[in-house]
Amino acid sequence: MEREVQKKIFKTHFGWVGVAVSEQGVRRVVLPKKAKKIVERELISSESDVLGPEKGQSVVVLNKVVKLLQKYFSGERVSVDLWVDLRGYTPFQQAVWGTAAQIPWGKTRSYGWIAKQIKRPQAARAIGQAMGANPVPIIVP
Repeated sequence: MEREVQKKIFKTHFGWVGVAVSEQGVRRVVLPKKAKKIVERELISSESDVLGPEKGQSVVVLNKVVKLLQKYFSGERVSVDLWVDLRGYTPFQQAVWGTAAQIPWGKTRSYGWIAKQIKRPQAARAIGQAMGANPVPIIVP
């Protein structure tokens, strides 16, 4: 199934950053890289994403995410109130990221804590793998 996405790459003090959004929300955030080409490659997340025409809610969300990330990388504290589009990921990954998104700003929690919250107390290692695969860092810390 194809998903129309909007993508944008922009420069910050830390390097090039990329964002991809669909009508359902933010699909991907690529953290700062030295070269724009690296970000371009990472934004091509799957064969099921196609670049859509600039229209609708996705453009509004894209512009909002870009402004939020520009503020964040300028050192400002930001409040994230965005929908994320995690279709195509496992229910386990979605549960992990949903729980991580609820951790208050400035606080930390262990993978074991997240495992207990999702009622999988033996899954701390799998939690770490899911967090390593997080497609929307900063939005889901």
